[in-house]
Amino acid sequence: MKVKEIMTTPVIVGNEENTLEEIAHIILDNKIGCVPIVGKDGKMVGIITETDFMVKERCVPFSRFNAPQLFGKWMPEEGVEQAYKTARELVAKDIMSKRVVSVTEEDGVDEVIKKMLKHDYNHIPVMRDGVPVGIVTRHDILKMTLDKELV
Repeated sequence: MKVKEIMTTPVIVGNEENTLEEIAHIILDNKIGCVPIVGKDGKMVGIITETDFMVKERCVPFSRFNAPQLFGKWMPEEGVEQAYKTARELVAKDIMSKRVVSVTEEDGVDEVIKKMLKHDYNHIPVMRDGVPVGIVTRHDILKMTLDKELV
């Protein structure tokens, strides 16, 4: 089975200059888990997922101490609300993941599953000539167990 048989289309994309507030609206309004970010030429330059909006614990350089980070900035624990408020004005290119793991429409479903497992990703963009044409999510993989036409 090929990726094109299970991928979700159309792809809802953002651009590098969208604010994080705009990206959050895209994710929430469309009930999706990620937004591929495209340049002016329509080619993918990065991706933002729901996970990018979560506070993460990171090791402080040159120490054994872990501290919370949001959008790559250290933050005090009591400053979460202010950090999110301030971050609304950041733009996609400031926080997007630039190293994107992707597949093509002609790849086998086994290839996308291997990449999801290897990188612990929930969303894998499907590309054609550098342009996102679909997304495969864990939800798409799960649908294979129910849809007799897919199996």
